[in-house]
This record gives sequence, C-alpha cells and structure tokens, in this order.
Amino acid sequence: MSPVMNNTKWEELRLRMCGLGALSPQFRVRNLHSGYLSAWDGEWFHHFYGRHEEDEWVEISVTSAAQREAVLRVLRSVHVPGVTTGTGFKIFGYVPLGTHVGYL
Repeated sequence: MSPVMNNTKWEELRLRMCGLGALSPQFRVRNLHSGYLSAWDGEWFHHFYGRHEEDEWVEISVTSAAQREAVLRVLRSVHVPGVTTGTGFKIFGYVPLGTHVGYL
C-alpha cells in the first residue's frame, strides 16, 4: 500500500470539519493493518485528533444536501484524495501500489 495523505493534511481536514459547526458530519475509520472499522463518530476535535499512520481510509456520512455541499467545499479546499459515495465521501490514507487516485 502507498500513502497518499500526511499528518498536515489530516490535521487540516480535522480543523476544517470542526469549523462546519452544525453541518459537521459523522465519520468512521478503517485501520490499514487490522481491518478494524470504527463506529460512526461526529467528534472531530478530540476523537479525530492525532496520528493517522494506520488509517487506510476515512468515510464521511452526510445527511442533507446542504451538509454534502459544505463538506465537499471543505474537501476540495484541503485537496484530499478520495471519492464521492452514495452516503457521502471516502478519503484515502493509503491505496494499493500503482493505483490512480482522484482528488476531491
């Protein structure tokens, strides 16, 4: 697997999601090594803070068109590797070697 994010980008993402206030979305994280998938969480300030060396991806869930638009604006401004999903977005921390990655 190849890393496509760094600590600076993860921290910028965390701070910008905190800044969305009432439009701040839920997220869950998949661990690269164990495959563990966390429960959905909406506490970006404390629970998303810290090391992300083992985050394969972070899934973000949105519940309204306004929230989707606000979150997408943040993701584009931070310029993160990811995709749009039916329920929100998936941000990649790692991808298989040689995989093309699109940026939001």
